[in-house]
Amino acid sequence: MTKRTATYSNTSPYARTNMYRSGLDVMQHRPISRYSSDTLYLITQEFNYRPDLLAYKLYGSSSLWWVFAARNPSALKDPTFHFVAGNRIYLPTKQTLTADLGI
Repeated sequence: MTKRTATYSNTSPYARTNMYRSGLDVMQHRPISRYSSDTLYLITQEFNYRPDLLAYKLYGSSSLWWVFAARNPSALKDPTFHFVAGNRIYLPTKQTLTADLGI
């Protein structure tokens, strides 16, 4: 298989995954660092099943919806269907995302 350079942006969960003519390679996860400055957040009804809306509100980009699942893998096994009102997750700071993702 011929490998080519990924064309995904730094905000994409696929940014480190190799691409082939036939599609993507095995996904290379992008970990999000854990810090004591992370905020414990109770998901509200406003963001029920909508991590994209919370990402836009916090980070100014709805394409960062996946960082919540990357930071909270045990609480959000599915990044959308487990993103429900009443669930508690940790929110990384924008500085953490800048350092970890290069955005």
